[in-house]
Amino acid sequence: MQTPKDTYKTILTPSKEILLKEKKSKFFGYAYPITTEQEVKPIIETLRKKHHTANHVCYAWQLGVKQPTYRANDDGEPNNSAGMPIYGQIKSFDITNVLVAVVRVFGGTKLGVGGLISAYRNTAEIALQEATIVEQIIMDAYEVAFSYKEMDKVMRIIKQHQLKINSQQMEMTCSIQFSVRQKDSKKIETIIKAHHEITLKKIDL
Repeated sequence: MQTPKDTYKTILTPSKEILLKEKKSKFFGYAYPITTEQEVKPIIETLRKKHHTANHVCYAWQLGVKQPTYRANDDGEPNNSAGMPIYGQIKSFDITNVLVAVVRVFGGTKLGVGGLISAYRNTAEIALQEATIVEQIIMDAYEVAFSYKEMDKVMRIIKQHQLKINSQQMEMTCSIQFSVRQKDSKKIETIIKAHHEITLKKIDL
């Protein structure tokens, strides 16, 4: 049976600004790592202020791994001539949790829909080429609760399976929160649940 994929690619830090010129129009490209949709609007507003003479700030983003969500915005350009070509590059680079924005300053010559698609796609591609792409591991988080006399047993499991401790509370009743690589989650659940004196629950990271 194939092991479910528990890694994904994203970008490490915002890319540096890149510039593509096409028939006197200037296309500025940017890529940003994001974790929520709420981060998008402030970034776009910042770009509008930075390029206050710009005619369009077009963008696309994708979030999530197993069932990713995405949005593409043409910002007044002809339908699907900007946002979707940008999104196509996000798909092409096979990355997620990313926002790619392209700012256009009109140079006086119309490019036509085909020219726009090409310019937005190429700018997005160069912006992502400039970004540092990294592979991230998806982790699951748990909390174990146990009495003090079970401490050695719990710590042995944690050490043996190299689980990452996020927090711990050692009193009469002890609790430890830890995270484990997603593909190993079921195995760890089975091991811990075999010890009936230890309580295990999954928590949100």
